[in-house]
Amino acid sequence: MTETAHPRSIRSFVVRGGRITDAQQRALDESWPRYGIDFEPRQLDLDALFGRGAPRTLEIGFGNGENLLTLATNHPERDYFGIEVHKPGVGRLLLSAEKQNLTNIRASCHDAVEVLNQQIAPDSFDEVLVLFPDPWQKKRHHKRRLIQPAFVECIADCLKPRGVFHLATDWAPYAQHMLEVLNACARFTNISPAGDYVPRDAMRVQTRFEKRGQRLGHDVWDLAFTRSS
Repeated sequence: MTETAHPRSIRSFVVRGGRITDAQQRALDESWPRYGIDFEPRQLDLDALFGRGAPRTLEIGFGNGENLLTLATNHPERDYFGIEVHKPGVGRLLLSAEKQNLTNIRASCHDAVEVLNQQIAPDSFDEVLVLFPDPWQKKRHHKRRLIQPAFVECIADCLKPRGVFHLATDWAPYAQHMLEVLNACARFTNISPAGDYVPRDAMRVQTRFEKRGQRLGHDVWDLAFTRSS
């Protein structure tokens, strides 16, 4: 995989403690062997992990897992892999997946950049979702933004040819930054005929991050790019 230009001392996230419920901790303890993917510096065999070959979606930073869980429930013919560093959200996802006895979902609780660079083989996913990542609003923190040229190259590596990279944010300056970074990458083609934003994806669940933005009066910008052949 492409080496990331993010220095490892600069992270696109901060691991906040957060309160984890007894049920979420129990799910992490008991359901991790079924749904969890430990980080190891070697490529994963996704067909073996899911027990089949199927179209696959990767969601990076899935929060509480509302969107990923709904997609996995509504589309049993597809497989879903989620990456999230915050344990309460991972625990919530595992708890719901176990209750529904889902077989088409797996989760990693590790730095997405390291997972992409060291665990994901090229051409592994048909779709990648990055929805409402931290915009790091202050200028001195812009270097922490996840959507940077090197990270976009990692996404291009893990997507299949003509696979779709879908992003969304409710922070206008970050939307513009995303657009500039993706439009500058020769390995991606903007799906928007105007070369900017696309309509909201009807399949996307309205997560708490999106609802919070709407309460604050924020607009939402969706972007979608296909990986060149």
